[in-house]
Amino acid sequence: MTVNNSLFVIAPYWNSGTWVFDDERVGLVREPFVSGVPAMIEHLVRNISEAKKGFRMIFSKTKYPGYSNSISWRGAEGGGNWYQMDEEPLLSGWLCPALSNYFQWPPEKLYVSAEPLR
Repeated sequence: MTVNNSLFVIAPYWNSGTWVFDDERVGLVREPFVSGVPAMIEHLVRNISEAKKGFRMIFSKTKYPGYSNSISWRGAEGGGNWYQMDEEPLLSGWLCPALSNYFQWPPEKLYVSAEPLR
């Protein structure tokens, strides 16, 4: 099932040594970020105190006011997709097949921002 929103919001948190998120709309519980994505998230939340308790991540395949980082598609592997940050540091990470819950096809570019939970 692909959701047809323009902007998506998830609330990642730290669990069992990595970043995970839940999204009951698409049936995901403690879905882990792996293979380089945790380092990308650490960069994204570097100015959010207590981010490991949870933060709000907004992402879209189109630019939106307030986005802070963009990542570009680099290729498919193992059912998932490799993305690289467009700004320094040029970190790379693999987004698992759960990405297909949000987009029918892997976007060429994703725009993302992080905010503290209020």
